[in-house]
Amino acid sequence: MAYLQTLSKNFPGWVFFCCCCCLPLLLTSSLPLKGVSSAHHACRLDKKNFQQVYIRNRTYTLAKMASASDKDTDNRLIGQQLYVNIKENNRCYLMKRIVEIVVKDVLLTEVKNQYPHVEEVAQFLASLTSELSRCKFSGNREHIEKSLKQMKNKMEQLGENGKTKAIGELDLLFDYMENACTDAPKMRGNKKKN
Repeated sequence: MAYLQTLSKNFPGWVFFCCCCCLPLLLTSSLPLKGVSSAHHACRLDKKNFQQVYIRNRTYTLAKMASASDKDTDNRLIGQQLYVNIKENNRCYLMKRIVEIVVKDVLLTEVKNQYPHVEEVAQFLASLTSELSRCKFSGNREHIEKSLKQMKNKMEQLGENGKTKAIGELDLLFDYMENACTDAPKMRGNKKKN
């Protein structure tokens, strides 16, 4: 009985506490906003993925080694040309697709025996695309498919050197993926000349 009397005396205090403290917390929670696509949130990676010094060094070292063997300095597979007519909110999806192509059609082919660290880098990139498995495009898919087709065609036209070029541009791919798929993008800038 004493408990009920104490509770009834403090009831106005609890109402005040809930209205002033709990209600604002509920209103500012991270619930999805009406009309905001969850696909955009599925197209985000944690920046920590790209801050792993070990895998960054492996990727850049592999790119440098292959780049030294690349005889074609006129063509570029990874660059701003990929983003022509691509909305910013679709760039992560595009990069996810490019990484899938590079892993499947380049890194997991016979070239994995020509360079060190290929399998480690391929596994890391595959883990990123796995994290982005729910990342979908929004709007018109035509421009995305056109960019992918142009890149694949250029790689095929270059033959074996196309694979070498793709490996030589893994550092660019790493940077473009980081820039397109994290909330705090950072690009190293164009270190390679066209």
